[in-house]
Amino acid sequence: MLLRPRQQQLVKRAVLALSSQNNTLAVAPTGAGKTIMLSAIVGEMFSRSPQKTCIIAHRDELTAQNQDKFKKVNPQLSTGIFDAIRKSWTADVTFGMIQTLARPYGLSTLPKLDLLVIDEAHHSRAESYQKVISQARELNPQLKLLGMTATPNRGDKKGLGTIFTNVCDQITVSELVASGHLVKPRTFIMDIGTQGRLGKVKKTLNDYDMDEVAQIMNTRPLNEAVVSHWKQFAHNRSTVVFCSTVAHAQHVCKSFQQAGIKSACIEGEMPKEERRVILSAYQKGKIQVLVNVAVLTEGWDAPITSCVVLLRPSSYKATLIQMIGRGLRTLPLTSRQIKNDCLVLDFGTATLTHGRLEQDVKLEDQLTGDLIEQPFKNCPECFGQVPPAVYECPLCGWVFERKDKDVRILRTQDFVLMEIDTMVSTSPFYWFDPTGQEKTMMAVGFKACGVILNHHNQWYGVGWKVQPKTGAILGEDYDPQLLAVGGKEVCMAAASDFINLHEDSGSAYKEKKWLLELATEAQKNALRKMNFTLSRFADDPELTKIKASALMALTYHHRQIKALLKTFDQNTSSLQEVA
Repeated sequence: MLLRPRQQQLVKRAVLALSSQNNTLAVAPTGAGKTIMLSAIVGEMFSRSPQKTCIIAHRDELTAQNQDKFKKVNPQLSTGIFDAIRKSWTADVTFGMIQTLARPYGLSTLPKLDLLVIDEAHHSRAESYQKVISQARELNPQLKLLGMTATPNRGDKKGLGTIFTNVCDQITVSELVASGHLVKPRTFIMDIGTQGRLGKVKKTLNDYDMDEVAQIMNTRPLNEAVVSHWKQFAHNRSTVVFCSTVAHAQHVCKSFQQAGIKSACIEGEMPKEERRVILSAYQKGKIQVLVNVAVLTEGWDAPITSCVVLLRPSSYKATLIQMIGRGLRTLPLTSRQIKNDCLVLDFGTATLTHGRLEQDVKLEDQLTGDLIEQPFKNCPECFGQVPPAVYECPLCGWVFERKDKDVRILRTQDFVLMEIDTMVSTSPFYWFDPTGQEKTMMAVGFKACGVILNHHNQWYGVGWKVQPKTGAILGEDYDPQLLAVGGKEVCMAAASDFINLHEDSGSAYKEKKWLLELATEAQKNALRKMNFTLSRFADDPELTKIKASALMALTYHHRQIKALLKTFDQNTSSLQEVA
């Protein structure tokens, strides 16, 4: 398995920080492939020397997910589980539940670890985590500690600087939107006459006074106005609504239901089985609007979500990112819908307070050649080291002053978000237009191929495994697969990830010199025999080997690809596009 270039950069930075400082925090949002990167970091540490490792999670489903993905990245390493049922330390890497590890028996059986990894590291200030970290460091003063999180700044204002001295890297939401691994949020500020009053709500220790917010927001006319505006902007979208209090959520849900919208309310004290049934119905499209307070901000993903409604302010940008992040996942093909973006309808003041997600961090670093040896700056509040592009310290929350020169962010961001430059720069493989008609782009590896094409003004991503030259008859596993439908960036990201899944570092990287070598006479003759139309390419004196190979592959699979697109069009003909 091959990591995306941006993932590889974070891995290298993390390994360097662990080697020099024995600890580091890596920040990466939903969609970045956090578990894949975590696994690659552990694998790289093992390649240098044996590393007895424990990876901590706080939920059973996270432990299982982490172990499954870890095996795909590091099939050579043995894995085990330490939780309420299974308790073994014999494997190279043990996946542990913090609730079990922090108990007396867990602490007493903890072996000498070389590397301790904390997934969702913003929880690491909790007493249970502190017990495990302290015990691990007592057993091995040279313990290396790695933290991974999407939201490092905690609501209780307790910074992570007491645990981590540096931040090795931070992948931003903007980067993932630009690369097509998340859809773009389109934010609308909806002032229904409450912004002035909300701006005067007092703050408590952790957040705004939500009871006071509810007194402003939770009225029948306002709730009905919210539904009316939602119907105008997002009537065909699966939607998650964030409210201030349970009573507020119940009343908003009732307003949606009275308007004939299939809706349900998720509450913190709701029995697990009842919650599971509601969430399952939402995932299947049987419920269109899901209303909650703060239950669905973390650890829950429903890619079908293409609208987020904010009916509450937020003291912390991390909370805002968590809420909006529920709608930024790209949509799998199994949904039989097309998702190009996510609408954010903000009836409060959250986005006015914190600004657009796309402007969180400067993006200049994406355009440099070597990102590993980047300089760091010191936070004046906690003295931790953070990447230079960070404006909010992930260790303590300190906000750095933006200087006049930082205006370059707009020009840089505009460049990064340009369609062609974004896609080419986010893949290690050489992507090119084989036909010159600007409707097709393709990358060819040794084991897999990917192509995106525009058909009837809609972009599609397709990939297939390359058949080995063994003469054996292979099954459908080597036929073209439809990977994505939607925006050009989303389709490119899906096709790139497909190639990465099957290739390795020895494959055809875009900087390989042979990619520019001219096509052989055998390739040209093969093109002429395959299709009359291909003769004009064969007679091109600048035709390269890889372009000739791509044209032959496209021609060979043309009928199968055409059938895939036709089948998808037929299956979605009765469905509305999530625009």
